[in-house]
Amino acid sequence: MADIADLFHLGGKVAVVTGASSGLGRRAAIKLAAAGAMVVGVARRQNELESLCKEIGFAAAGVVGDVTDRDGLPALVEAISAPFGAPDIVVHAAGINTREAADDVTPDGWDVTLALNLSAPFFLSQALVPAMKAKGWGRIVNFASLQSTRAFPGGIAYGATKGGIAQLTRAMAEAWSPHGITANAIGPGFFPTELTQAVFSDPDRAARNAAQTCIGRNGTMEDIDGPILFLCSDASAYVTGQVLMVDGGFTAK
Repeated sequence: MADIADLFHLGGKVAVVTGASSGLGRRAAIKLAAAGAMVVGVARRQNELESLCKEIGFAAAGVVGDVTDRDGLPALVEAISAPFGAPDIVVHAAGINTREAADDVTPDGWDVTLALNLSAPFFLSQALVPAMKAKGWGRIVNFASLQSTRAFPGGIAYGATKGGIAQLTRAMAEAWSPHGITANAIGPGFFPTELTQAVFSDPDRAARNAAQTCIGRNGTMEDIDGPILFLCSDASAYVTGQVLMVDGGFTAK
């Protein structure tokens, strides 16, 4: 039987995290490195990536890139694999929420939301899976949302992508788990990130969201640590195709 610490240890593993320049993506990158992984952060903001790599140290590398650029995907995968080798773990934390009301949704807003939130996780995973198959081990972690199952004002495009992520996660598991690759998703509640700045800048709204949870508070960055390590490690070897809601019981109430 494996030692408990070994179940969560990621020594010898390479992880790539998209959206690593801020928010939950940055937190995931830091914690995966703390668990022993070599981490490649992908984002479009170079300064923030440099800051991340400086904080983590030798176990981190940054790749400036656009995960929605399908023509550039082969070059992006090559850049991701260059520092430490082909990734064993991919965490898709990059995302956007245009917050357009249904009557005001524009084709551009719709397309950019689907491209980043739904299409990019699939096509980047598809490109990384062959190396995972060759090793017989891989972890794919998508980011779902409260809006995977619930409708929020101004969230029709975002909600459509996050509902899609839940099904994409199940379909990835069906396709790739026979090869030792698990696919799961984390569904965060309200965490203080750039994406939820509009929520937390309104104290009354933030308080209402906290009251909606079973626990009685909104999320903190520390709340994501255990779930991300669980889904990226051997601790979750028999867990695949699942959406783990990390929301303080928001969706249970």
